[in-house]
Amino acid sequence: MSITVSIVEDDAPAREILAEWVNRAAGFRCVGKHGSVEHALAKLPAEKPAVVLMDINLPGLSGIEGVRRLKAQLPGTQFVMLTVYEDADHIFDALQAGASGYLLKQTPRAELLESLQDVFGGGSPMTSNIARKVVQAFQRAEANTKNSGAEISSAENLSPREREVLELLARGYLYKEIMEALKISRPTVNTYIRRIYEKLHVRSRSQAVAKFSHFSLDNPSHLPVRS
Repeated sequence: MSITVSIVEDDAPAREILAEWVNRAAGFRCVGKHGSVEHALAKLPAEKPAVVLMDINLPGLSGIEGVRRLKAQLPGTQFVMLTVYEDADHIFDALQAGASGYLLKQTPRAELLESLQDVFGGGSPMTSNIARKVVQAFQRAEANTKNSGAEISSAENLSPREREVLELLARGYLYKEIMEALKISRPTVNTYIRRIYEKLHVRSRSQAVAKFSHFSLDNPSHLPVRS
């Protein structure tokens, strides 16, 4: 069964390149190409893609507003932003609108396809420096408020291995990279992430990263820094 993908991108050459990348990859199929949010709103619900690649800077409605409106119609579809914007405002606006991933347009083809597979499997792929900005933003916000005792307690309930997996997620690692870094299988990674979500009482990577940032301030990591 192929992972179906729709693309919302106003740059026609870029849109065609993305569609070609998707269609050439085993296990993927591009089911829609749209140059604006307005066009996507009219056509995309009938396509029912598993994943949508969404630009932010589009003519008319923005990609963030597009995610907000389309997510309401397609709650089972995963939205991944593919954009040039790296600032915290765009990142958090997109995540709050319902995006599950945030990638920069210079993302290589192999990493992009891995990210599509990741989000389809329940992950929240982010370019590594985007994930770092998310962590830093949460840490700055936390410096101005008191830590919640319940949040610290729930983080402390994680096993050492679960904390390692969560930290790698926070650093922007893809599931495949976590498998390689910790020498564990994909099903094992999925099991750890499910347990992390249950113990932290969260439903997404960004929420888990927020609680991780609380805990990590007082618990420095022994994991190597990602190159």
